[in-house]
Amino acid sequence: MLAEMPGIVPFGMIVRRTGPDCVGIGKQMTDGKTRRIARVLIANRGEIALRVIRACRELGIATVAIYGEGEQDALHVRAADDAYRITSERAIPYLDGDAIVAIAQRAGADAVHPGYGFLAENAAFAQAVEAAGIIFIGPRPETITAMGDKVEARRIAVAGGVSPVPGTTEPVASVEEAIAWAQEVGYPIAVKAAGGGGGRGFRVARSEAEMPAAFEGSRGEAERYFANPTVYLERYLEHPRHIEVQVFADAHGNVVAFPERDCSVQRRHQKLIEESPSPAVTPEIRAALREATERLASSVGYLGAGTVEYLLDADGSFYFLEMNTRIQVEHTVSEMVTGIDLVAEQIRVAEGHPLSFDHDLVATGWSIECRINAEDATKGFAPAPGTIATYREPAGFGVRIESGFAAGGTILPTYDSLIAKLVVWGRDRDEAIRRMQRALGDFTIGGVPTTIGFHQRVLAHEAFVGGGATTTFLDEHPDVLTIDAPTVEAVVAAPETTSSEVVIEVNGRRFDVRITAPETASASVKRPARASRAVNSRDRVAHHGNGNDVVSPVQGTIIRVGVTAGQGVQAGDLVAVVEAMKMENEITAHKAGVIGELAATVGASIAAGAALATIVEAS
Repeated sequence: MLAEMPGIVPFGMIVRRTGPDCVGIGKQMTDGKTRRIARVLIANRGEIALRVIRACRELGIATVAIYGEGEQDALHVRAADDAYRITSERAIPYLDGDAIVAIAQRAGADAVHPGYGFLAENAAFAQAVEAAGIIFIGPRPETITAMGDKVEARRIAVAGGVSPVPGTTEPVASVEEAIAWAQEVGYPIAVKAAGGGGGRGFRVARSEAEMPAAFEGSRGEAERYFANPTVYLERYLEHPRHIEVQVFADAHGNVVAFPERDCSVQRRHQKLIEESPSPAVTPEIRAALREATERLASSVGYLGAGTVEYLLDADGSFYFLEMNTRIQVEHTVSEMVTGIDLVAEQIRVAEGHPLSFDHDLVATGWSIECRINAEDATKGFAPAPGTIATYREPAGFGVRIESGFAAGGTILPTYDSLIAKLVVWGRDRDEAIRRMQRALGDFTIGGVPTTIGFHQRVLAHEAFVGGGATTTFLDEHPDVLTIDAPTVEAVVAAPETTSSEVVIEVNGRRFDVRITAPETASASVKRPARASRAVNSRDRVAHHGNGNDVVSPVQGTIIRVGVTAGQGVQAGDLVAVVEAMKMENEITAHKAGVIGELAATVGASIAAGAALATIVEAS
């Protein structure tokens, strides 16, 4: 094997294969139990779609991309062998499972890869794919159903001998019921969506007075994102680590858990930095985590890639949190320390092959991932849709980029704000941190605010460098949110030749056509730098006002109005919640007074800088 040859060990990684019948992906085995995948439709967009396309290309598998309005020129669309527009009345067309299955049939796809998010954990979609005679590259629908319901998943964990965070074993139907349970257990309490994930439908009540808002906020977000308002309660651990374990299982009874990932640095319960292994996990805890994960996956007859998430307490105790029945955003760090292509392995398992590794799986070195988002960390991570003017990726040994954008790409407000995942590998944690700092410094993105500066501050912070970051890191160290905002330079470059490529559609199918076009003049626009500012991470968005007006700093949809005309308010009181790029942004009063004109209405669209309400002096 290559990994056993002196001097040719890539990153020092070793991968072991199992069994004499372990063959390459896409090659029919003689026992007739495998199915050849020749053409995959990717039911997703952006960097994960590109990730799947590249894996398929290496395996000799053709790919089909799908796209919505404004995405006909997106990188994942150009990279695929074929592409089709999703014709749907939904605001987010990637959620239209029927339309996607119809495209898969029309395009002649024999498999669908859902990526993550959207329909990746939707059992009905997986069933519809299989009912159409197409392979679903993911777990069985019944497993998605069982583990997707967080309440049911807790029951399964208990039955499998894995202790969950102390919480309710049944859904909680009312605020009164939630308050009664909290009185017995004690605050703080986490209110969580039963069908949720990714930090959606998650609220914390630290007192009885906060429970009604937390309960209704969680239910409302769960209804919007998951069409399921069911919630349950957990005791909220104050300073835990967020630890997760990648697990893989095949149809031959093999179940293998990977070394853990640490995802403790988060905002709004959503991950920002991930690393593998965790600086807080000992060999003994690691062995226990892997054994518990394999036991849980085996108990539900798991198939394919999945992730079990835990909270790790300071005393070394860990508690089951949830299971994500899909590939994760941060799967890259596990790939970097093991040398295993997890997306290719998903395809391999879907074809019916046994795992290409066994329990002797070894991890070497250290990997860190930083999520580079189009967000302004100085404004509570407010999303910033727009056009990327300049884009230059870092390079060098041990550096990996997963991105769905390039210069000129548009970050649409309909979707999340992820621009790229910057991933590095080092022989140890110190080397990985130094390499990440260098790579962050080499990463240039112009035209929109990004989290690059935020990541540089975190990677230099003594609490992170010392391995002490927990899920409360941002609350405890708001100094990392003070970012020196550089001048944003928007550049539109002139084409080098008069030849250009135009996209046309014929019956919804996309084609590239090259034509000649006149040259355009270049333009450069500079915007003044903004002053640095520190914001507590608990503030969804800091106070925003202009004179008497309370203004929205982001373009989005108003999903909640917290005031009425004539109501008295204090600085910091909630005025409205604006949803933008799948994130909820709380807009608060910038001064005390009385609400005069109230322009905000639930369901209405709002432009960045537009007034939500006016605040006048009390009479």
